[in-house]
Amino acid sequence: MTSAIPSRLAALRAAMAEQGVSACLILSSDPHLSEYLPDHWQGRQWISGFTGSVGTFIATADFAGVWVDSRYWVQAEAQLAGTGITLMKVETGISSRHVDWLAETLASGAVVAVDGDCLGLAAAKQLGDALGAKDISLRTDLDLLDAIWADRPGLPAAPVRAHDLPHAVVARGDKLANLRAELAGKGADHHFLSTLDDICWIFNLRGADVSFNPVFLAHALIAPDSATLFVGAGKIGSALQAELARVGVRVAPYEDAAAALAALPATARLLVDPRRITFGLRQAVADGVAVIEAINPSTLAKSRKDNGEAVFVREAMEADGAAMSNFYAAFEAALARGERVTECDVDERITAERLKQPGCIGASFGTIAGFNANGAMPHYHATPESDTVIAGNGLLLIDSGGQYLGGTTDITRVWAIGHVSAEQKRDFTLVLKGTMGLSRARFPLGTPGPMLDSLARAPIWAASVEYGHGTGHGVGYFLAVHEGPQTISKAIPTPEMAMLPGMITSVEPGIYRPGQWGVRIENLVLNVAAPDAGFGDFLEFETLTLCPIDTRCIARELLNEDERAWLNGYHAEVFRRVSPRVTGASLEWLRERTAAI
Repeated sequence: MTSAIPSRLAALRAAMAEQGVSACLILSSDPHLSEYLPDHWQGRQWISGFTGSVGTFIATADFAGVWVDSRYWVQAEAQLAGTGITLMKVETGISSRHVDWLAETLASGAVVAVDGDCLGLAAAKQLGDALGAKDISLRTDLDLLDAIWADRPGLPAAPVRAHDLPHAVVARGDKLANLRAELAGKGADHHFLSTLDDICWIFNLRGADVSFNPVFLAHALIAPDSATLFVGAGKIGSALQAELARVGVRVAPYEDAAAALAALPATARLLVDPRRITFGLRQAVADGVAVIEAINPSTLAKSRKDNGEAVFVREAMEADGAAMSNFYAAFEAALARGERVTECDVDERITAERLKQPGCIGASFGTIAGFNANGAMPHYHATPESDTVIAGNGLLLIDSGGQYLGGTTDITRVWAIGHVSAEQKRDFTLVLKGTMGLSRARFPLGTPGPMLDSLARAPIWAASVEYGHGTGHGVGYFLAVHEGPQTISKAIPTPEMAMLPGMITSVEPGIYRPGQWGVRIENLVLNVAAPDAGFGDFLEFETLTLCPIDTRCIARELLNEDERAWLNGYHAEVFRRVSPRVTGASLEWLRERTAAI
C-alpha cells in the first residue's frame, strides 16, 4: 500500500487546488460517528496507509500528517515510513491538537475542507470557533475523496435480523414507550439518532455491516406515535417489517434521513445528542424547529443491563471461559510438542474455539496477540508481514473477545513463554495489583467513573510507571465492545459518567515497555448493589470474566494476604463455573491454572 500513497496524495492536492482548498481534514469517522467503520468510510486509512482505528489526517499543499495517540505511535511510525506523511504524536485519543495546528499554521483567509456528513456536531463547533478566530473558512460541503477514490467500496448490504426472545429481554414496544417518556421529561416530542448500537438496542435488531459489532447502517426518527428507520433497500425483509409495523415502526430509504429532518413541522421539539450526530444532519433540521441538545436517552438505558440480561451475560462468560480453556490447553500443548505457533495462529485458533460455543456469533474485535516487544503496542494486530513465532522466553499478551446472543466479552491475559524474568514478573504483578485494587472497590451509587481510575493506577504509579490508555470502558449486550456513557479513565467527569447498577465495564490497567514487553490484565465487571451500612446506596463490582490469571508470572512477595485471598477466590470461582463445560486435557489445564497460591 505504501507505494500508492504518494500518487494518492498528489491526486488529493490536485482536487484541493481545483476547489480552492488550503487544507483537507479527513477523520476516522462516518455519518454515525462509529468506532469501527465500513470500508466506504475508511478514507483516512486509504489516503495514508495507517490502519489504526483512531487517527486524524491533514494535508496542505506542502505537508501531510496523521495525528495519533500513544497507543499507535509505534504502528504509525512503521506504516507511514516512506509515504511522505508525518507522524504527529498526541497524548490522548480525545486531543484537539490537530485543530490547534490548523489554526496556528494556516494563514488568514485560508480554507479548510472536511466532509460535514462525517463531522460530529460538537467537533464542528470546536473546529469552527478555532478557525473563525483566525479568519480561516471551514467548508463542510465537500468530500474530496469521492473525486479521487475510483474504486471506493459501496455501502454494505448485509441483512438485518431480529434479536429475539429469550435474549431480547425487553420488547421493542416497551423500549419505545420508555424512550418517549424520557423525551417528554426533557420537553421533547421528537428524537433523531444515528448511533448504530442505540438503534439496534431500541428496536431489538442486529446486523453485520460493521466488523465485529453486530450493527447495521441506519438513522432513526422517533415521533410521538410512530418511528421511522432509515435503512438501505432490501436489508429488512417483509416479515420483519411487519413485526416492526405492529409497534408503529416504518422502514424508509437510508438516504431519506436528511429530508425527513427538513420536513419536520415548525411545532416539533426535537432532541438530538450533539456528541452523536453529525454537523451535516444537524444542518438539515427545518428552520423553526426547537432543538434540545442532550445525551441520547437510550445511551444510558442500554448501559444498564437488567437482571434478565445479566443472567444471559453470565452464561456467555461461562461459555467464553470454556473457549479460553480449550484454546489455552491446546496452545500450551502445541508449544510443549515444539510446534511452530505464530501470533496469527493465535488469532485464528482462539476465534475457532469461540465459534464452537453455543450462541457465539463471532469475535467482538480483532484479536491482539503480541509476543514480547509486540505486546508493548497496546493496539497491535499481527499481519503476515509482522507475524512473530512464539518461541523462546518472554510474555505473550492476548486481548480477545466474542459476540454471543446473550452478551459481549472482552478479556486480556498475559502468559509465560519459557523463562519469565524478575523484571517481567514485577510488571505483571503491579498490573495484577491494579486490576485487583479496582475490582475490589466499593463506592457510592452515582460516583463518576473517572473518580475510580486511580484505584487501578496506584500500585503502578507507586513504581513511577504509567500507561497511556483508559482503565475501563463500557461494554454492550451483544452490541459494541466499547460503549458509554461510563468510563474509568482520566477524563474530566460529567454527570453522564455516573456509575449505576447494571453497567458492565472493563478493568484493564497495563504496563508497556517499548521494544521489550507489555502487560495488561483485563476483566469485565458488573455494577451490583453493595451491603447497606446506613450511609446511602453503594455499589461494588461483580467480576464477570472467567479465565485463569497466569500465576507463573507473579512475583508472589509483592502480594499481600488480601490480594492472595482475592486471587484464590477468583480462581476457585473460575473452576467451579467453567469446569462443567470442559473435559479431558482442557479440564486438567483449568485445574492446574486455577490452583491456589
